[in-house]
Amino acid sequence: MALAVTSSSAISGPISSQFSASYEQPKAPLLGFCQPLDRPYPQRTVVNHSRRRCCVKPLNAEPKRNDSIVPLAATVASPEAAEKAEVENYERLAKELENASPLEIMDKALEKFGNDIAIAFSGAEDVALIEYARLTGRPFRVFSLDTGRLNPETYKFFDEVEKHYDIRIEYMFPDAVEVQALVRSKGLFSFYEDGHQECCGVRKVRPLRRALKGLRAWITGQRKDQSPGTRSEIPVVQVDPSFEGLDGGIGSLVKWNPVASVRGHDIWKFLRAMNVPLNSLHSQGYVSIGCEPCTRPVLPSQHEREGRWWWEDAKAKECGLHRGNIREANVDYRNGDVQANETATVPDIFQAQNIVTLSRPGIENLLKLEDRREPWLVVLYAPWCQFCQAMEGSYIELAKKLAGTSVKVGKFRADGEQKPFAQQELQLGSFPTILFFPKHSSRPIKYPTEKRDVDSLMAFVNALR
Repeated sequence: MALAVTSSSAISGPISSQFSASYEQPKAPLLGFCQPLDRPYPQRTVVNHSRRRCCVKPLNAEPKRNDSIVPLAATVASPEAAEKAEVENYERLAKELENASPLEIMDKALEKFGNDIAIAFSGAEDVALIEYARLTGRPFRVFSLDTGRLNPETYKFFDEVEKHYDIRIEYMFPDAVEVQALVRSKGLFSFYEDGHQECCGVRKVRPLRRALKGLRAWITGQRKDQSPGTRSEIPVVQVDPSFEGLDGGIGSLVKWNPVASVRGHDIWKFLRAMNVPLNSLHSQGYVSIGCEPCTRPVLPSQHEREGRWWWEDAKAKECGLHRGNIREANVDYRNGDVQANETATVPDIFQAQNIVTLSRPGIENLLKLEDRREPWLVVLYAPWCQFCQAMEGSYIELAKKLAGTSVKVGKFRADGEQKPFAQQELQLGSFPTILFFPKHSSRPIKYPTEKRDVDSLMAFVNALR
């Protein structure tokens, strides 16, 4: 994600005096949750911002440099901006806004913080945030993180968004010295070997931290359904638990998540209805979009986050930008159930009459047999893994189709205490891992692709049995 600040260049003064009274509502039908507020839209006009730059602190809290690519990011001063956010009970406010539409939440955020709030834009479907901000008729700012490793399509998309909304995005870049040290010591693709957290820390988290130091609030596109195992408790507004704002210290930054309760398919209905520009990668199968080396398309049966850091465990598919909202899905194990935050128990999955639950002794015996009476197909899984959850329907349907044949279908829970054994003996790399135990061979064969639809899995079984 690239961090940049932008503002609507269509607004130069008090809202009531700048908007056209004869504005016509757009002909495209709006969804129920995105009904525009009773505030006319700004006309798209070019504004001279030179007289008002001093009114707004730049997103980057560092001193202004003459060689800045986008000096002060064409930010417009809001007449409603308060110098300092008033003391607020944000837990209570989150409950009050729990059933509010994204448009209402966005309007509340912009009204409350004025120029001290900005939208975090990643270059994906979170362009919906910018559209909601436009619909409020208020001035708004946008920022993005340019990691230096984004897809060419994403850079083109940024340019299209700027032109469509008449805004300028101020990009935040990683520290060149830190990037140089990382690459020289570990190479360009070290994240494939030792995880993505170090690279994300240098290219994303630290630039974000610098950006947020110049704000009192920020707006994100987090949704609960993006990662059910880790993001399911996101509130629509909260005191940011991880980063500091302009005033410094704990509680100095507020985080708004207007689309937290909106489902992904509803976001896409909204985008199509409003005819906004889209990243062309979406038409190529990409859903969640990040840096080029760490993002790939997903298949219809896969969860959207499975296209990110696919070589790692599902529970690690976060870059650190929203770590304060992450629920640990593997904290404690009691009676075979994973405890999330010591309270929420994750139910077991792949429960069907035709699927055999294998214990540790059972899977060990299956490994030892050199001449089995029948072949076995076994999935190594963790019930909290959203990618295992995403393929549950396909696996159960496959088991029904194989019922009555010579192939037995089973499952083995391979997280927790069983994980080291599964990694050493069962070729576990990440969840889910699918193994085929042939009839006359002791060595299981690992399913080699990410295609987990019924037809692909059946083709794998038929080729080996």
